[in-house]
Amino acid sequence: MSKPIVVDLDGTLIHSDILVESGFAYLRSFPQKFYKPLQWLSSGGKSALKSRLAQHVSIDVATLPYNAQVIAWLEEMRSAGRTIALATASHESFAQRIAEHLGLFDRVFATDEQVNLSSHRKRDRLVAEYGEKGFDYVGNSHDDIAVWQAADRAYVVNPHAGVVRAAGKSDNIEQVFENRPPSHKVWAKALRLHQWLKNLLIFVPLLAGHKLGSPELVGAAVLAFFAFGLCASSVYLLNDLFDLEDDRHHPVKKNRPLAAGTMPLLWGVGLCPVLLIAAFAISLALLPWRFNAVLLGYYALTLAYSLALKRHVMVDVVTLAALYTLRIIAGTAAIGVHLTFWLLAFSMFFFLSLALVKRYAELHATLKAGREKTRGRGYMSSDLSVVSSLGAASGYLSVLVLAMYIQDERTAALYRHPQYIWFACPVMLYWISRTWLIAHRGEMNDDPIVFAARDRISLLVVALCGFAFWLAI
Repeated sequence: MSKPIVVDLDGTLIHSDILVESGFAYLRSFPQKFYKPLQWLSSGGKSALKSRLAQHVSIDVATLPYNAQVIAWLEEMRSAGRTIALATASHESFAQRIAEHLGLFDRVFATDEQVNLSSHRKRDRLVAEYGEKGFDYVGNSHDDIAVWQAADRAYVVNPHAGVVRAAGKSDNIEQVFENRPPSHKVWAKALRLHQWLKNLLIFVPLLAGHKLGSPELVGAAVLAFFAFGLCASSVYLLNDLFDLEDDRHHPVKKNRPLAAGTMPLLWGVGLCPVLLIAAFAISLALLPWRFNAVLLGYYALTLAYSLALKRHVMVDVVTLAALYTLRIIAGTAAIGVHLTFWLLAFSMFFFLSLALVKRYAELHATLKAGREKTRGRGYMSSDLSVVSSLGAASGYLSVLVLAMYIQDERTAALYRHPQYIWFACPVMLYWISRTWLIAHRGEMNDDPIVFAARDRISLLVVALCGFAFWLAI
């Protein structure tokens, strides 16, 4: 008679970690009680922590990133008559719901109020149930080594570093499942390095103040760019940890590394502080104190956006516009020039328009999918026309600000031929109108900034506007 197959959950059956998922789900729902999990852990250990989290939050088990290769193999084994059990250190309430969803398991062993079922405790429970060498075990981590030693055959899934070598000492490894994507692609996507394009706004004050001839100021702007990039990547990871469930319901965001499970959640948790410390180390050591203040304000506002502001209608888009504008303010702080009214006004109106383009595209996709409300945002599909009107108006206002800037007497001091800047106005009007038309057609599938960076016509518009300002010098 074939021996039962016992399967681990976190990192094995799913590309995720239920404890981390439930922890961030709790922080998102109860940010004012962030200290509670620490109290539960200190007073009752991991089993108490997992039990309390399970009482306070719910996880949509249908959208978890399951390991398709492992599930297909388990289905094959079940068809061959093998008994299959789920044994996990995750709380029993989550384990039972996952088992019910998959319909693969005959038994479920999991953590309860008294016992955190991991490592030696899991081994002892399985040996008591099936006997020494009375079962095969499928796992992935160092915690599973003790269980493999008591199992007849060992199956290893996407192992942590050194796990195969340690498990191999028992000489019972039957198969290794490896289906992780290349790590460099995952890291680039998780850190959203393509979003660092937004940090090029830091160089705008350098261009507007005609300071490109100063190597010292250019160097300061470059350092500010990297400090902002590291800070932004830290925030992106934190935002993705808070948004795991919402992202998995989104047609595009579900492919983000943390939501899809291609990057372990604990890596994301560890990278957040490392990147943030690196950003402020550069800033504190090499840049003016005003830049440090702006960077801190950017981080605080982004954190507030991730935790609460993005779920409030219109507050979210104004916050996004402010975050773009903060990059320009950071640029002025880094090189020590004054922020002009015109630049600030243009930035707020222009980036408010782009933020509304982003929301419009999401609403359009929501309507196309037959849903009435965007998940986690608060917008209704009926808001499409209002969002469109406000966004287009805001974009045109930014061009009006540019036109008024041309007539300012201080502009004449910066440019010998300021009238040439007028050529940029119709070009900008064209680009804003075209962008909104593309969004209206449902073809805006990217962040508008990323779209512009990949769109030839948008790049031509940037070049033409740059040429207009060059003629004016």
